[in-house]
Amino acid sequence: MKYLFTALLNCFLFTTLCAQNIYYPPQAGNTWQTISHGELGWCPDSVAALIDYAGDNNTKALIVLKDGKMALEHYYGTFTTDSLWYWASAGKSLTGFLVGLAQEQGFLSIEDTSSEYLGQGWTSCTPEQEEKITIRNQLSMNSGLDDGQGNLDCTLSSCLQYLSEPGTRWSYHNAPYTLLDQVMIEATGVPLNNFVFSNLSQTAGIFGAYLQIEYNNVFFSKARSMARFGLLCQNKGVWNQDTIMHDQQYFDAMVNPSQDLNKAYGYLWWLNGQESFMLPGFQTVFPGMLMPDAPADVFSGIGKNVQCVMVSPSTGYVVVRMGNPPEGVTSLVPTILPNMLWKKILSLDCVPTALKQNENPLIQIFPNPGTGRYQIQSSKAIRSLQIADVSGKIISEIDHPVAEFELKASPGIYFARLFTNEGYQTTIRLMQQ
Repeated sequence: MKYLFTALLNCFLFTTLCAQNIYYPPQAGNTWQTISHGELGWCPDSVAALIDYAGDNNTKALIVLKDGKMALEHYYGTFTTDSLWYWASAGKSLTGFLVGLAQEQGFLSIEDTSSEYLGQGWTSCTPEQEEKITIRNQLSMNSGLDDGQGNLDCTLSSCLQYLSEPGTRWSYHNAPYTLLDQVMIEATGVPLNNFVFSNLSQTAGIFGAYLQIEYNNVFFSKARSMARFGLLCQNKGVWNQDTIMHDQQYFDAMVNPSQDLNKAYGYLWWLNGQESFMLPGFQTVFPGMLMPDAPADVFSGIGKNVQCVMVSPSTGYVVVRMGNPPEGVTSLVPTILPNMLWKKILSLDCVPTALKQNENPLIQIFPNPGTGRYQIQSSKAIRSLQIADVSGKIISEIDHPVAEFELKASPGIYFARLFTNEGYQTTIRLMQQ
């Protein structure tokens, strides 16, 4: 946990300060500017260990972007830059983005009832029950349809039965999500792949296609197209000064909790940095963050067999992983490997030898959880302190030696970044009650 969120506070106003420094590859061709490991301060041995670790876990493609530049791109076996692969449920996040574009362009509203586009009787619910299900419910995975009917992918009306009021129960139910594609087709009047081509391929070079596999529509592309999509979302829907998504209210809602049931879920995006999370197949709310060793602001598209695109605006990193599942992994949304990739990426920096030799000061904050007043216990003097919320926004800053502080903020999770006179820094998660 030592490296958790050490880069969280590096870039808070990225839309105004960082966006201008983001590199965008040309819309077509294979040119992609790189940044050397030396420029990033990465240790060669650590980079090699990351590549080996990913390879040992059946990875086919691993990409790490830093502010858009290619920091790491590695392919395994016969897989190359031109190889096509499936996104699995990581494609849900792409669909979430496309729905926002369709709303922005006036084709639909996420407050519309799904029946307006799917027709009455698309479920086995009563007309009154069905009429309450909206596009927003499909985006948020809280349609209220029963996910215990056997085949989560089945989109037939006989498979879609009432269980609870929409918005009152979260469940990772593929079928209502898949039917969003039909909503898009009916609303826009064009095939889904045409909508992708005109809005994303011709602007940001995101080439790929949805293919129907049994009930599911699965997106296929090259690894770099997935990286391009992550880069587009890193800059909140802007590609090289070309605004693709103007509706920033929708974008912000998409990558923030869409409901209070599973706070780690937005509009088809998985969210880090929340106080709790739920997982597919469970009605259990687990305490803590989805990926405890990743930056708090990470939002991710994660799919079966660990297809993932993960975005951290505060660090400038976009991470893409494609491949087969690690041994023994069967979860629909596996998070262990993504978390370990982040842990290793955040540990790539070369640490001075003196600091490696057990010179890290012991720093603690107590009480934690607390109610507003906190004390710092440290073997080294603390020269300054910053506190950020889960979005990375600094809400308090002390630029002089400090041993105690007061946090005037509502209950929730916050992150205190502390600096010593010797240049050491650490980030501690605070639970404010």
